[in-house]
Amino acid sequence: MFIDIVKIYVKAGKGGNGAVSFHRDRCVASGGPDGGDGGKGGDVILQVDDHLSTLMNFRYKRKFIAQDGKPGYNKKCSGKSAEDLIIKVPRGTIVKDASTGRLIIDMSSKDQYKIANGGVGGWGNQHFATSKKQTPRFAKPGVDGEELNLILELKLLADVGLVGFPNVGKSSFISVVSEAKPKIANYHFTTLIPTLGVVKIDDDISFVIADIPGLIEGASDGAGLGHEFLRHVERCRLILHVVDVSGSEGRDPIEEFKKINKELKRFNKELAEKPQIVIANKCDIATTKDIDKLKKYIIDNGFSFYQVSAITTQGVKEVINEVAKCLAKLEPIKQYEPDPIIEFEKEIKNNREFEIVKDKEDYVIKADWLFNILNAADLDDYESLHYFQKVLKTSGIEDRLKKMGIKDGNTVRIFNLEFEYLG
Repeated sequence: MFIDIVKIYVKAGKGGNGAVSFHRDRCVASGGPDGGDGGKGGDVILQVDDHLSTLMNFRYKRKFIAQDGKPGYNKKCSGKSAEDLIIKVPRGTIVKDASTGRLIIDMSSKDQYKIANGGVGGWGNQHFATSKKQTPRFAKPGVDGEELNLILELKLLADVGLVGFPNVGKSSFISVVSEAKPKIANYHFTTLIPTLGVVKIDDDISFVIADIPGLIEGASDGAGLGHEFLRHVERCRLILHVVDVSGSEGRDPIEEFKKINKELKRFNKELAEKPQIVIANKCDIATTKDIDKLKKYIIDNGFSFYQVSAITTQGVKEVINEVAKCLAKLEPIKQYEPDPIIEFEKEIKNNREFEIVKDKEDYVIKADWLFNILNAADLDDYESLHYFQKVLKTSGIEDRLKKMGIKDGNTVRIFNLEFEYLG
């Protein structure tokens, strides 16, 4: 089975919590705070593996979660950072944000890319000691790692794409010109997966050719193998259009040629504009009349025309030499540029959003990001309480409460915590 598009979920590790600890030694009366920092959470990294040619590895595993950083220790010892999570993908994989469709990275020229950052570790209480607050009994929690739903889409990296109806001889052609050994048989859709082959002209000149599985009318709408393989033609610099000039399948070669080009254009207009060389295959069993008729139509429409027989290798060398000449004049294989991150998306991500709802005389604060801070705070400790109050003020929550008319003595609720407001 060939799999070339999957949706996966990735989550980087959470940073370890900072430690609350005080130095204890028989020789030291008051050693002060020595809580260490939490370790960093593991990153999620995409890594190209040139031994992979499909996304089959993602068929059963779709969730990838990196490990969390370890919490801090006493004696100012930091927690251990978690190892990065490596996800291997084939070269040519396009990575998109599933929620927005934004193209994040094209894994063609890059060997590694950090797709999700692990959270930083929280500070231990050693950082909160001052001349006035010598015994802070609170520490910062670790920050959550980034999480994303991703779409991985494989687009083959090939200089030349072989296209044409099923059973026109594409597999035979690629087996003759390269070391690729596709399955060859006399029935439709013999090729169910794209086949890559390297064609060597000499020691200094070579190119990659891809046998794209047979297309049919309606492929651009998903008929037959449809979109599954049309996307693999997108990167190709040159198209070799193989036509059965003998009409051995009972089809009209000219009509086949028209239909394939129509499907390429409907799927992506750029495909119809790519340089195209037409190969009239099976000329060894075709009549001179059939060959001349197709040749006239192809040349009249501005395409190069070559007569070949993949079985006998007649005319194959001439085609390959012409392909090499054309490629020398063309731009390198297309690489997709990442879509820019819209500035307002950055702002939303960095904002501490919250909502305050009035429930009779009580004020209910809803803010998911407060959970970790509240969970780590010791509200029985003055310094910890002071830090929590500072967070409420700097985030704008306190100002919002005042605008809503809160008065001394009103109850404020945050998750399971209730406290009396004192302005």
